[in-house]
Amino acid sequence: MTALVGVIVAVGMVVVVPLGLRLMDDDRGRLGPISQVWPLAGVAGAVSLLLDRGPFAVALASYYAAVTGWLAVLALVRLIEIVRAGRRRPIAVEVAVLTAMVAPVVAGSSLVAERGGYELLGFGMTTLALTVAHFHFAGFAAALVAALAAAVVGSAAARLAAWTVPVGIGVVFLGYFTSDAVELAGAIVLTAGMWLLAWSLWREVAPTTGKAGVRALFLVGAAVLVITMALALSWAAGQVWDAVPHLSLTWMAATHGLANALGFAVCVLLGWRRLQYAVPRAAAR
Repeated sequence: MTALVGVIVAVGMVVVVPLGLRLMDDDRGRLGPISQVWPLAGVAGAVSLLLDRGPFAVALASYYAAVTGWLAVLALVRLIEIVRAGRRRPIAVEVAVLTAMVAPVVAGSSLVAERGGYELLGFGMTTLALTVAHFHFAGFAAALVAALAAAVVGSAAARLAAWTVPVGIGVVFLGYFTSDAVELAGAIVLTAGMWLLAWSLWREVAPTTGKAGVRALFLVGAAVLVITMALALSWAAGQVWDAVPHLSLTWMAATHGLANALGFAVCVLLGWRRLQYAVPRAAAR
């Protein structure tokens, strides 16, 4: 794992997921314990990136992966309760929240394999490292932000984003096992969802915050999405058609990856957090 990708992943583990967990509506308090444990697990995962591949790095990564597995189990419990109780909130919101809760376990298992130098399911170290990064940001952060926007704003654009972001993530993941063409199809759906989310943040969330600093966080996040997802789309298309210009993986990490981590995920989640818990209450209503 390159140093830059490692920094991006560490931001996801130590900053993004803990912020996001505190923004999830949790009527029964099940997320409280994992929210308390996660910072330590995130630090363990981040330290594993500083070490050479080997048993100690795998042990630290495994601790992080175990906590991501805990979150996935909570997602399963949530799904069972939804099925038993009937639809409590718009189904798009629930799909996006469940996607956010499950995504880290994909990142965690990939992290363990990468730190151990094991080609999980035949994927090389580069693919595993990028999977760790993608499922913290496209998987967790983007799906959660889409759920929050759909729950609070409730516009057609926000609801459609809450559907297309999880679907795009799923199709991209399927493309890992099938073909570049399938991955491109997923990138198209995901990009459409992210651009819809950017529109919702820019036009429907930011103007209603009433606080200049919070509004700026949402505006920055929306603007970043427009640019970074265009880069992602060109890269995916370039894997199918050589004639399509696209950046190298190194430059994608330095532009698309870093900007999504800091400019989108951190800024927007901080924006929601600055609204003083308005999001969980609105989602519960």
